Amino acid sequence: MALAGLSAVFLFEMLDNSLLNVALPTIGRQLHASTTALQWVTGAYAVVFGGLMLAFGAIADRFGRRRIMLIGLVLLGAASLATAFVSTAGELIAVRVAMGVAAAMTTPGSMALAFRLFKEDGLRLRAMTLLSTVGLVGLAIGPPVGGLVLAIAPWQVLMLVNVPIAMLAFTGVRFGIAGDVAAELHRDPVDIAGAALGTATIVCALVAPTLFVNEGPGSWIPWTVACAAVAGAILFFLRERSARYPLLDLTLVARPLVSSGLACKAAAALATAGLGYMVTLQLQLDWGWTPALAAIGMLPQVVVLVAGSAFVNPFVKRVGLDRAAWLSAAAVVCGLAVYGVLGRFGYAWVAIALVLEAAGMRVVGVVAGLNVLRGLPKNRTTIGVALTETVTEATSGVGIAITGTILALLFTGDIATSRWSPRQTAEFREAVRIAGLALTAVTAALVGWAVVRTRRVAVGQSGSSVDDAVPREA
Repeated sequence: MALAGLSAVFLFEMLDNSLLNVALPTIGRQLHASTTALQWVTGAYAVVFGGLMLAFGAIADRFGRRRIMLIGLVLLGAASLATAFVSTAGELIAVRVAMGVAAAMTTPGSMALAFRLFKEDGLRLRAMTLLSTVGLVGLAIGPPVGGLVLAIAPWQVLMLVNVPIAMLAFTGVRFGIAGDVAAELHRDPVDIAGAALGTATIVCALVAPTLFVNEGPGSWIPWTVACAAVAGAILFFLRERSARYPLLDLTLVARPLVSSGLACKAAAALATAGLGYMVTLQLQLDWGWTPALAAIGMLPQVVVLVAGSAFVNPFVKRVGLDRAAWLSAAAVVCGLAVYGVLGRFGYAWVAIALVLEAAGMRVVGVVAGLNVLRGLPKNRTTIGVALTETVTEATSGVGIAITGTILALLFTGDIATSRWSPRQTAEFREAVRIAGLALTAVTAALVGWAVVRTRRVAVGQSGSSVDDAVPREA
């Protein structure tokens, strides 16, 4: 019952946006929404979700992970139900903001509660693999299911499906998971200033990539927002170093298991977002594939992500948790390198790149997150999950921003035009090559950092109270 409830939380997170994206053209027509309004229908959710995760992760570690999750599930159900009464784009954006708040309350706690259910790392790995598999299945089936539903029902039905999912999750968590143990929580005062700085920094970091793509690197707006994100990050760092009760204890983040896990997650998210963005543009704009054919072209990635769950546990048992994290992250880097060097020579190389990236992502998505939790005290696990998810969201945006900025600098004219000149085609292919190699260099550096930190764990220098239980295969 507990795993069913937690899986339902992951199903919502992955299914929600994939269903909504299919319905955006219909929503735009029925609500007379502008392009900018439609962008914020999805963007508002992502920004609120990413911006509030750290704050709610810290609150859950203080007042109870199960309690905060149950409140978030009630909010999710109510916000989803409110979709039935939406009549304008502004009202829908407000509903999406509420759903983003609910997601920020539920997502970090789901992984933390799954970690708490079991004491043995092998069982924890299997539980987290199950949760992520359910989420990936939701991501894969979202577009076709959404298309079928739209053919016979109003678009609001796609959002109302979250109501039974929230009810299932609430029932599973409420009756399948015991109440929070006081010894596994802490009562430090909430760092309000740190929460405000952290939220503002993450919001700016998530908005900046979209502005770079939409406004172009020649505009002052994206650069101002990017500078605000950097300034916010510096102020947040200084605040957390000096605060008596920090929102995020930086000494915990510096632990080898935690920092290496975060580096692997960042590398995987950066590579996945950048590669997905480049391949989508290449298939449709450079090679002239239809959207349906381009969707088929992405199937190798989808198949490996969904079917790869059967190989996660055997692989980890063979090489150990620590080595599995950086080996899988290295596979993501290899996939990105294959695409950057050879992707323009034919679809076979693109497919190989997608398979390598998906195989690595399938493992690192579970193992790196588990390593972060293994490196933290029991009363800091939810903030650890929140930090992991925030890093994933932020670096995904960075991956798209790097790719979009390089394209904007090297490609002349409107990239979305139906016919490119030979010079524009050459410019696009050169931009994709440079972007692919640039992302490869950044992700390789992150994986190298993770390897160095993992080796410190192997020789017993982590300083974490839970590291004594770490397998020493690495």
